[in-house]
Amino acid sequence: MKRTLLSLTLMVASAVVAAVATSFTSSVNAQTFDNSHASFTALLKKHVVVIDGGKSSQVRYAELQKDRALLKAYLATLSAVNETTFNAWSKPERMAFLINAYNAFTLELMLEHYPVKSIKDIGGTFDNRWKRNFFKLLGRDANLDKVEHEMLRKPGAYNDVRIHYGVNCASIGCPALREEAFTAAKLDSQLEQQATRFLSDRSRNRYANGKLEVSMIFNWFEKDWESSYTGFNGKTPAITSLDNYFARYAKLLADSPQDQQKIAEGKVRITQLDYDWSINDNK
Repeated sequence: MKRTLLSLTLMVASAVVAAVATSFTSSVNAQTFDNSHASFTALLKKHVVVIDGGKSSQVRYAELQKDRALLKAYLATLSAVNETTFNAWSKPERMAFLINAYNAFTLELMLEHYPVKSIKDIGGTFDNRWKRNFFKLLGRDANLDKVEHEMLRKPGAYNDVRIHYGVNCASIGCPALREEAFTAAKLDSQLEQQATRFLSDRSRNRYANGKLEVSMIFNWFEKDWESSYTGFNGKTPAITSLDNYFARYAKLLADSPQDQQKIAEGKVRITQLDYDWSINDNK
């Protein structure tokens, strides 16, 4: 009986020690998180192929599959960050973290089901791929929609429409997956370059047939462009409408000075192009 009690005591003690050790390790990992996201950058540089003169990109999913352990290791560091640590970071650090998390977990989702023709082929009516809780973030169950819509797009959190150029849905129609991780030090320039790349891509945004034909993201998230967003640094002039926004990028959307002037003056009709949900695969 004494031996049984002793064994039981030792087992409980071991379990407690293990739990404390796990908690301590997670805490240490969170506190020492690498905000340069160097390991993610290494994977992106290796497996993301920039095409169309830098306006778009593709992913070598078959090759990335071979480095999936490295991706999972990076994802583990993301999941180890607790909310207290996250909230102590600067706004650019938090924003970069969330964009990278969205992109990295999207890659993991694609690899889990690869080969697949489209992210929309994953799951179904009762198992939405964007609402599926398949990872942990800030100590809670999370999904891609929570990261994008409840965190990045949350009113007052970051107020930067350029998040739509940063997050990537593994599809041809989506703004390019950047070939490096987002970081706080370069976030403003990275997001602006992403905007320039996407708006310069005439397959997805262009002045043609007497009207401005743009990506469906400007329809799906139009209210973001109507919310007076000023960017995470608060220095960008307020956006009040799509007309107002496209006027800033008129030279990217049209070739002739006359057409550029029409866009700049908000005198063009805006229509949406079909969205290509095919996987952004480089084979």
